[in-house]
Amino acid sequence: MDPNWAYSGGAVVVSYLCGSIPTSVWWGKGFFGVDVREHGSHNAGATNTFRVLGPKAGIPVLLIDVLKGFVPVRLLPEMSGMKTWSEDWLWLRVLLVLAAVIGHLYPVFANFRGGKGVATSLGGVLAVHPGSALICIIVFAIVFAWSRFVSLASLCASLAFPVAVVVVFREKSGVLLGFSIVLCVLVFWTHRHNIGRLIRREENRMTFTGRPA
Repeated sequence: MDPNWAYSGGAVVVSYLCGSIPTSVWWGKGFFGVDVREHGSHNAGATNTFRVLGPKAGIPVLLIDVLKGFVPVRLLPEMSGMKTWSEDWLWLRVLLVLAAVIGHLYPVFANFRGGKGVATSLGGVLAVHPGSALICIIVFAIVFAWSRFVSLASLCASLAFPVAVVVVFREKSGVLLGFSIVLCVLVFWTHRHNIGRLIRREENRMTFTGRPA
């Protein structure tokens, strides 16, 4: 077996386990005695943590969820022995992002009941393509400030990712382009119920402090 591919397989597992850390569940139970999955939207993510427990819990959960996507994608490829920016190296990085996001969606440490993966996706994009990540953050902030819908802001930010890759940065890598599209589709899939509520005008708004708007 090619040692690079053997390492890659192990790295993907490590990235999945990093993504599987149920930050909101452990933080809520450990510091507040609350399982956020039993309150609010019943989602194990940063948004519901803000909604249920406020910024004191929401901010650290958000930051750790971002790091779950950033750290393995930033560090593990550097130890792979692959040539930097080679196609194999790019493939490894995008697979690590997807593994971390899937870990967040289906965490082995929390009975496979996770969040929607936006913060962890952002961490992965920050590691893979920081310029596009910055554009996504700006789009998210503008849409959220205007609408107060976290879901709508997340959807618009996910759409901004492939647009930034193609239009702004004119990336020629098929791996990066395909990755940006797959990640965008994944965010839309995890927000499919939110999309329905947005269409029916039943989605809940939220302020910057996590309180209902």
